[in-house]
Amino acid sequence: MIRKLGFFVGIFLCGFFFSQKKEELQKQNIELKKQIASINTNLAKTQKESKLSVAYLNEVNKKIQLREKVYTNTQKEKRLIEDDIYLRQLEINRQNKELAVLRKNYAEVLVKAYKNKGVQNKVTFILSSKNLGEALRRVQYLKDYSDYQNKKATEISDAAVKLLQNVTLKQKSVNDKVTILSNQQKDLVTIEAERKLKENLLQEFKKNEVQLTAELKQKQGQSKKLEGQIRSIIAEEIKIAKAKEEANKKAEAEKMRLAKIAAEKEKARIDAENKARMDALALEKRKADEEAKRLKDISDRKAAEEAERAKIALLADSKKTEDAKKAADAEKAESRRAEAAKDAAIAAANAKAAAEKATTARVAEANLVKKNEDAKKAAETKTMTNFGVTSAIGNSFVANRGKMGMPVYGTITHRFGRQPHPVFKNIVEENNGIKIAVNKGTVAKCIAPGTVSRVVVSGDGTKMVMVKHGDYFTVYANLANTMVSANQQVAAGTAIGGVGEDFDGTFTLDFQIWNGGTPVDPLGWIN
Repeated sequence: MIRKLGFFVGIFLCGFFFSQKKEELQKQNIELKKQIASINTNLAKTQKESKLSVAYLNEVNKKIQLREKVYTNTQKEKRLIEDDIYLRQLEINRQNKELAVLRKNYAEVLVKAYKNKGVQNKVTFILSSKNLGEALRRVQYLKDYSDYQNKKATEISDAAVKLLQNVTLKQKSVNDKVTILSNQQKDLVTIEAERKLKENLLQEFKKNEVQLTAELKQKQGQSKKLEGQIRSIIAEEIKIAKAKEEANKKAEAEKMRLAKIAAEKEKARIDAENKARMDALALEKRKADEEAKRLKDISDRKAAEEAERAKIALLADSKKTEDAKKAADAEKAESRRAEAAKDAAIAAANAKAAAEKATTARVAEANLVKKNEDAKKAAETKTMTNFGVTSAIGNSFVANRGKMGMPVYGTITHRFGRQPHPVFKNIVEENNGIKIAVNKGTVAKCIAPGTVSRVVVSGDGTKMVMVKHGDYFTVYANLANTMVSANQQVAAGTAIGGVGEDFDGTFTLDFQIWNGGTPVDPLGWIN
């Protein structure tokens, strides 16, 4: 029973896993086919322009890779279906055996029932009972036997239904496998055709290798010349920036000197304005402190006298005599003690009031000093601002590294640094930036706020725009036209110019980022 249950659970889990994995593979294939369709659209656009381009070849290579992924996923799906067919067949075989056993047992039951058929036999079976209890038990037996027959018939029916279901599912899987095999054949034909296209493209490249190599070397020569121009412009910009910085430092130092003089004068004026009041408060505080000390001394003396008189009165009270004079003296002593206590209380109250007055005077003096200092600081800040002495605003270009958008969106055909040409392996490229192949009519956009440094026309008629971002420069080369001018302030997203046609017929933007006189990999800055 446990083995049977385990087999059922295994079949269920395998079926669940198969369904889940199959759906996942189908989703992947749908996404891959969308990408292939997108590439086909791009290729259809660029096919009219040029087939002898690295961008076109890269797109074909990418499409072949995606096709192969689809084929691989289909292979996995086919294996899953084959596994499902195998498991279904195992279940069908097991169910056939189980059904055969059920049918055999049921046949035996029917044979026994046939041999003992008839109402008379059942009645005789019941009436032949020895007593009523036995008769009732025989009636129950006959009922249970009938129920048993019905149960076995139901089990056979259910088993047959399950068997039919599994046979149907197996047949569906077989049909799915046939469909997949058919699709695979189509995919193989398509992949083979695309590989043939790639081979033809490479052959075309080889046929035109001499011409294309010459044009490429010419383009590299132009790139070197452009690099020289960029370096010269940046060097000049750095020289101008240094001269401005030195002049600004001198001007700033002079402004700072004059601002400090003016600030000191203003602070002296504020000190003079507040001097009389500060002196008055200081005198008032000193007098209050002296009065508080004097009254405290009086209070302390009165308190001591009161204590002494209280002691005498206490002694007089303890030595009562019959002498009336002594009694009168004692009364006078008590009266003087009460008067002294009153004077001491008054002196203590006066001392407390004087102390509070002194505290108030000290607080007033401290508040005036703080107010005076605040007024001098405010005057100094105002003076510095009036003289133009302010803190410089930091460069946001570095802070936004990795967050800036692409100047154009397309296919990166050439990456930064020294590397072999994607097609002509005998040619080594030295790229100071990246090259991005785009559709005709694409407009390059500035990646960050800055100032247009130069607009340069190259020897081949294309244009280059350099934008200054503090110590950094962005370069937008191989433009057919420009939409900005020198010294123009630009924001992130400002249209720079339309991307021009390259020597191989594609429309490619040459994009670079320079840190002073050093080129850096743009892919580390844009996303």
